[in-house]
Amino acid sequence: MNTDEICELLSKEIPKMELLKNESMKKHTSFKIGGNAEIFAKAKSVSEIKKVLEICKINNIPLNIIGNGSNLLVKDEGIKGIVLKICIDNIDIEQTDKTSVIVTVGSGVLLGKLAQVLLKESITGFEFASGIPGTIGGAVRMNAGAYGSEFKDIVIETKALNKNGEVVVLSNEEQDFKYRSSLFKNKELVIIETKLKLQKVENADEIKEKMNEYKQSRLEKQPIEFPSAGSTFKRGEDFVTAKLIDECGLKGYKIGGAQVSTKHAGFIVNVGDATANDVLSLVQVIKDKVFEKFGKQIELEVEVL
Repeated sequence: MNTDEICELLSKEIPKMELLKNESMKKHTSFKIGGNAEIFAKAKSVSEIKKVLEICKINNIPLNIIGNGSNLLVKDEGIKGIVLKICIDNIDIEQTDKTSVIVTVGSGVLLGKLAQVLLKESITGFEFASGIPGTIGGAVRMNAGAYGSEFKDIVIETKALNKNGEVVVLSNEEQDFKYRSSLFKNKELVIIETKLKLQKVENADEIKEKMNEYKQSRLEKQPIEFPSAGSTFKRGEDFVTAKLIDECGLKGYKIGGAQVSTKHAGFIVNVGDATANDVLSLVQVIKDKVFEKFGKQIELEVEVL
């Protein structure tokens, strides 16, 4: 099937779905890098996701699922088939006793938005994620973390769709959380909803204080003034990757529009119309230099599509 035929089929089967042809992925990633998606679609309900899964399976159409695009590097040649952005945005709060709260969140909810909702409700335990620029789905998938906490610490269960469109519910243990990884990285499952266990407090001042403290820390230590995909490399088991990159003298090192941040060596930033090839070439230089000097293999945290 060609692009027009796929769009026609999607429009017929899911009339309300927003569809864009040959859409630049620069508009949908925090890196502001990437070629075009043949078809870019937004799913606002589970039934829409199910229908897309069914259409892709029957017609053998490539499908890539994204959230806020904040941990993605899209290659310059673009993406074939459908890129589906998950926009399920429900937030439900249930207090189970005097202090325990279960928050059920749609996978398309932005972490910053949820943090503000929880602040208003005087619910603590989510402050660590308040400045991460992703969605719940993406954060669970990669077990996002900051300031000593990770999603594995607060997730109770996650609801997902398998490739046949069937709903599966996974407990915390079944999600196999590891450092910047989970079961969802290796299984063809689309996260639709997650339950979080958090705590109700009487006064929201401490929550606000902690969120402000983390925000200030990010402003001071991270290059948020430039487009990036967050921390580029994973931390090593026995080393801090950014420190090794810094000790290789690579801060400020540049290829095309991609640069090792002068503020934090663990970030590659887009300082002006960087291409994915610029970033990947720079990644290779960094890997080679770190291995040459320290004998350490470093791994990407950013996902490449």
